[in-house]
Amino acid sequence: MQVLIKRDQLNHAVQHVLKAVSTRTTIPILTGIKMLVTDEDMTLTASNSDISIECSIPFEEDGEEIVNVMRPGSIVLPARYFGEIVKKLPEDTIEIDVKENFLIQIRSGSSEFQLNGLDPEEFPRLPQLEEEKVFSIPADILKTIIRQTVFAVATTETRPILTGVRWNLHNGSLSLVATDSHRLANREANVETSEDLSFENIVIPGKSLTELNKILEDSDQLVDIVITDNQILIKYDKVLFYSRLLDGTYPDTSRIIPQSFKTEMVLNSRMFLQAIERASLLAGESKNNVVKLTSRPGEEVEITSNTQEIGKVTETITPASIQGDEIKISFNAKYMLEALRSIDSDEIKIGFTGSMNPFIIKPTEHDWITQLIVPVRTN
Repeated sequence: MQVLIKRDQLNHAVQHVLKAVSTRTTIPILTGIKMLVTDEDMTLTASNSDISIECSIPFEEDGEEIVNVMRPGSIVLPARYFGEIVKKLPEDTIEIDVKENFLIQIRSGSSEFQLNGLDPEEFPRLPQLEEEKVFSIPADILKTIIRQTVFAVATTETRPILTGVRWNLHNGSLSLVATDSHRLANREANVETSEDLSFENIVIPGKSLTELNKILEDSDQLVDIVITDNQILIKYDKVLFYSRLLDGTYPDTSRIIPQSFKTEMVLNSRMFLQAIERASLLAGESKNNVVKLTSRPGEEVEITSNTQEIGKVTETITPASIQGDEIKISFNAKYMLEALRSIDSDEIKIGFTGSMNPFIIKPTEHDWITQLIVPVRTN
């Protein structure tokens, strides 16, 4: 294999596939990036136990030659070194020449590297998926709904199913839910799909979605999503992103979301967020990062945090509206901050059903997103 390629386009593709390179594996081939060059196209592929990413590089773009193939072929490059080398090479064009015994020569300007490659025949093949369940969604919306849910997945393997985000699709409405049993994030969005397409209990690992979001851009370009029994495939621009699905049944979270409230308030999102940020400066030293909210009908809302060894902070906020019973409730400040940052709205409404019951946070402008937090029991 011998090829000339533009450095920037190669680096762009390498940075995408690096997200799927195994850093902790006993299988040497998975520490590499497979480069395949034919007379028609060039692809880079990386894979680990959760995700596989394939990125194609066009031979020509906007009338400019990107790839010049002298000799087609394939090789597995050591990802750890190859990624850094490509970024730091001096010239706009890179020559990659594969010799016998998988020896790789990389030249650019006055620089020349020799790397030991691996046999591409040993690299795992990407799954061939039946494309029966397919729907489309703009990249910026997909990026947003992942951001507004993925932070709430469990980070421990106590209940593996909770380390993923559950996807349901019915009547063109896609619903994403994440919970770690202490808080919950729910987001809905309309998607382009056939009328008869529906599925439920598709659970995608949170780590996979986090890596996918680093690839997606804020554009209205459509992303095609293929669902099978144990894999999901996301087609975006020149990237194919595969992820395994989690086994098991996701818990029914609909029954824990309250539909009526004893206390409701509307607050300015930014003011409330900043008040919680200040209160958490002291709360962060306590075990559960606890902040207390107190409100009375017709009065200001009080935010307090008290850490015995450090001190106390008190904040007051004037709500846009408040109705219902007096409420005193304690919660994890980190959970509240993450929920507030996910809601893109100038105002939020919070509904309480009691000091020891879960409460919900929603934007005032629409019902697409619901955040739920379980309170913390304090003395």
